[in-house]
Amino acid sequence: MPNRLLVAGPNSKFQQPGAEPAGFWVGLWHGIIMPLAFIVSLFNPDVGIYETNNNGGWYNFGFVIGQAEVVP
Repeated sequence: MPNRLLVAGPNSKFQQPGAEPAGFWVGLWHGIIMPLAFIVSLFNPDVGIYETNNNGGWYNFGFVIGQAEVVP
């Protein structure tokens, strides 16, 4: 079952068979929640900080913008 908080990792909805890759908005969200997701990932292997099934440049751009909003 995919996680409900849209965190990256092996249980993300983007890792399910036939799932669309994560895009800009998901990258933005993952960038914003990255500090918290990192801490949780140290204790829970089902949580990641970066979605591997992504659409490339747009996901990366959203991730970087999300990080810039959190860590100036």
